Amino acid sequence: MRLNPFNTDNIRVRSSGGGGRGFPGGGGGKAGCGTLAIVLVGALVFGIDPGQMLGVVDGAQQSAPTQQQGGALSEQEICTSSEYAQEACNALQSLNQTWEPEFRRAGIQFEQPFLDLYRDGRVSTQGCGNASSAAGPFYCPADMGIYIDTSFYDTMARQMGAGGDFARYYVMAHEYGHHIQNLTGLATQVRSLQQQNPRRSNELQVRMELQADCYAGVWAGKNRNLIERGDMEEGMQAASAIGDDTLQRNAGQRINPEGFTHGTSAQRMEALRAGLQSADDTVCDRYFDFR
Repeated sequence: MRLNPFNTDNIRVRSSGGGGRGFPGGGGGKAGCGTLAIVLVGALVFGIDPGQMLGVVDGAQQSAPTQQQGGALSEQEICTSSEYAQEACNALQSLNQTWEPEFRRAGIQFEQPFLDLYRDGRVSTQGCGNASSAAGPFYCPADMGIYIDTSFYDTMARQMGAGGDFARYYVMAHEYGHHIQNLTGLATQVRSLQQQNPRRSNELQVRMELQADCYAGVWAGKNRNLIERGDMEEGMQAASAIGDDTLQRNAGQRINPEGFTHGTSAQRMEALRAGLQSADDTVCDRYFDFR
């Protein structure tokens, strides 16, 4: 996918560092999850609510920083530190430029998320506590941050068979989809419903994840002129690789639909495809009937 180069005037990026080697990293380095079972990575990747994982206080809202705390690296330095970092910054700019006009037309206040890039280590969020590389990419609603350990992209390619730049853009666009849910108030509604009816918690989480996949497809569909041959195959392979049923099967487990939190491979592929083919965010409303 041929994204325009990032402009640090238009994006908010920082690095929390990570691991003994520190940041930068990625773009061919050793996968950071070591011998960790891939099912653990897959179970947490692509948008798990870090409020459940990290113990965030519901409703806690803190302002997002504009650069790394301590000022060790500038945004320009972070974004040019590796191939993966540059891709992420390019994607963030494209996502902002794509979604901000949609919010303006809908009369909803828009605020950009910030992107935190780290590698092979732990990250401290402003609103969701601490996480390790094992958490995979996630979005923190309390500080409106997208947190990505770039070593996960190596894991995607080597252990999940989901390589390619579009697969990595799918990660970014999916997490940005959770930011959209946060800004529209949907995320708050869903958390409330989960608290009221815990038995529906997983079902509602699956709907959240599939809608975020759909929003990722919408972003790609609105930038169809930038899509290159093979991009859609990369995206579909990634969506298939992280379906709950596929992860359980690859881990040698019995398929247990009651334990699904992200949707089946077929569901995730369909959600991504629906968004891309329509390039219309209202198509993604299908996952919730109370909006």
